[in-house]
Amino acid sequence: MSGPAIATPATPPAQAERSEAASLRTERVVELIQRQGALAVLAVVIVVGVVAFDSFRTYANAGTVLISAAPPALIALGMTFVIIGGGIDLSVGSLYVLGGVLAAWASQYGTLAAFALPLAVCGVFGLAQGLIIAYARLAPFIVTLAGLLGARGLMLALSGEGANTYLVRTDAFKHFGTGDLAGIGYPVYLVVVLFAVGMLLLYRTRFGQSVYAIGGSADAARLMGVRIRSTQVRVYILSGVLAGLAGAINAARLGSGVTVLGTGMELDAIAAVVIGGTLLTGGAGTLGGTVAGVLLLQVIQNLINQIGTVTSAWQTVISGAFIALVVVAQTYLARLRSVASG
Repeated sequence: MSGPAIATPATPPAQAERSEAASLRTERVVELIQRQGALAVLAVVIVVGVVAFDSFRTYANAGTVLISAAPPALIALGMTFVIIGGGIDLSVGSLYVLGGVLAAWASQYGTLAAFALPLAVCGVFGLAQGLIIAYARLAPFIVTLAGLLGARGLMLALSGEGANTYLVRTDAFKHFGTGDLAGIGYPVYLVVVLFAVGMLLLYRTRFGQSVYAIGGSADAARLMGVRIRSTQVRVYILSGVLAGLAGAINAARLGSGVTVLGTGMELDAIAAVVIGGTLLTGGAGTLGGTVAGVLLLQVIQNLINQIGTVTSAWQTVISGAFIALVVVAQTYLARLRSVASG
């Protein structure tokens, strides 16, 4: 014969609803801070610069910041696709400098050649890396590290171990890098157009949705019928092409293919993407956040230059410390969001 039933405390329905609503609000607030935090910090930094330095708030200085941000922004654009898709691309810094050397050399054959050659060669590098990652299923870190070394080696071979400097020989190509419209350099307008196209691809096409799905869960994406391999290949081609284009633009600006640049560009691009709210684990991120991340790093560098008494070594230390602080904050916010949704 069974004994009397023991009553167990139950959460009142009203209290449960309030708790769920509070958790939902917390999740939304954390998500908003994570996605728009870089933009908010950028606004604060700009206000500080405007108040503290007369030279910072000039129109000419704004143009300088924007033109300096153009090549890093292109690299970060490609890196955003890669990281959202759950990958990483360490080769972009070497492809950037290789693209600059190739553009300067090809400029003797005209502006079209100066753009086409670096895009083609760097695109082939991206294709090779994408095929290996997608079909051999090797870790992107290892594959793109090999690509970094390969692209850097090819650049050194073409430039005679850096001894040969290729000068830009087409005035039209050089004018694209140094000319401006309303005080804003031509490359900035190109970057704006490409980011608009990138947003269309990422948010409004099946390709973009596939990138998000793969980064979120490759197994789930496979069950949904997503073409994982072809998507991964296209993502790395895109990253390589944009890195080559950034190098070509830089060559047009400087008037030569400078062989000592590009070191650490891949880390700057990754930092800008992560600062902008894209998760290194993949599956979440926005191109708007990437723009804010790139501009934030450039504005901070510009402010350090405004001070004038800080050596280049300490500039690097300050920039690195700031990046580390923001990345830690983004990681903490991601954990809060996971707990709130949990």
